[in-house]
Amino acid sequence: MADIHNAFGHCRRLLLERLKEPAPGRIQLLTGPRQVGKTTLLLEIASQFRDRATYAAGDEPDAALPGFWERRWAEAEERTKSGTAVLLLDEVHRISGWAERLKGQWDRVRRRRLPLHVVATGSSALRVATGSRESLAGRFERLTLSHWPAKALAETFDLPPREAAQNLVRFGSYPGAVEIEKDFARWRAYVRDAIIEPAIGRDVLALGAVRRPALLRQVFAITAASPAQIISLQKLQGQLQDSGALETVAHYLALLQDAYLIATLEKYSLQAHRRRASPPKLVVLNNALISAMHPNGPADPIAEPDRFGFSVENACLAFAINQGQQVWYWREEPLEVDAILDGSWGKWAVEVKTGRFDATALRGLLEFCRRNPSFKPLVITAPGNEELARRHQIASVSWEDFLVGGPERS
Repeated sequence: MADIHNAFGHCRRLLLERLKEPAPGRIQLLTGPRQVGKTTLLLEIASQFRDRATYAAGDEPDAALPGFWERRWAEAEERTKSGTAVLLLDEVHRISGWAERLKGQWDRVRRRRLPLHVVATGSSALRVATGSRESLAGRFERLTLSHWPAKALAETFDLPPREAAQNLVRFGSYPGAVEIEKDFARWRAYVRDAIIEPAIGRDVLALGAVRRPALLRQVFAITAASPAQIISLQKLQGQLQDSGALETVAHYLALLQDAYLIATLEKYSLQAHRRRASPPKLVVLNNALISAMHPNGPADPIAEPDRFGFSVENACLAFAINQGQQVWYWREEPLEVDAILDGSWGKWAVEVKTGRFDATALRGLLEFCRRNPSFKPLVITAPGNEELARRHQIASVSWEDFLVGGPERS
């Protein structure tokens, strides 16, 4: 089985290990999508440190009041008189000038050699990373709490693993939405109001780099409606209700990626200029976003086999990305490979087939591996169709098993 991180459990273990190290150490900067458990994790740490923990949220009402920041630091420093303490700063990027202020306070703690750990979180990769790189160089370690895999859903909600994989394809993997999946209207409202709207309406717009918010929303809507599809920027531009320069469309795609909503895959090529010149393959990083945005909700495998196939492929590619693998696609007309993976799982060329298929459908996969022998071919199939690939001496795994254990269950 491939190394599959339960995103929440993995980050919790790492953080707790680092908080056992002598203080003050480096600032622990935890980033990730909305609603994946960052606040829950901070509150768990607070409960373990008990009266030696100070928790503050940058989005709480009094965070904008004068002296908020200074009071929290003074409280945390006071707690160090009883031993090693921890300051937990949730949604830190909402505090004006957070990076510079954090640098100043941290340097003060270091000079005084106070036994104080600091853990800070933020929802947007761009907003947190930009400030941290500029002001906190050498002072922090970054962790990413990614979208949950099927394995984490199965363990947390006591689900059979394959059922967890099925639910992930249809409803995504936001833990707060799992218990309301049977009430679709309520589930959709939660995803839109608690995840999509704050991510786009606050996290991205607050960057000050979005001059046309309506266009940004249209770019996101088109991306959510085109999971696992290769779409040129010109074609995407043509679907917009409002006109926008190609540079603007590309910029908005990059912002949505930095907000942990989508990924844009490049074509696999050893030549960098060919990668950049190729149209991107769009991947939505959590299938909940696809189902919540589509008027019909989750794809029906019987009534909508093509849309369901794209949903499964998207879930598989998003899983690999969220688990830290490098992912590309490959295409040399008329041949194509759905995904090229490289990372801790090994080097794989992957085709996703949710219907029946024959040897002709595997020509692109075999040709890519002939040209790039360091990659192993893998076909992800509908459950029960694994033998269709194995007849041709190609490794195969059902999409249910892949979403639980990765490629090495084949």
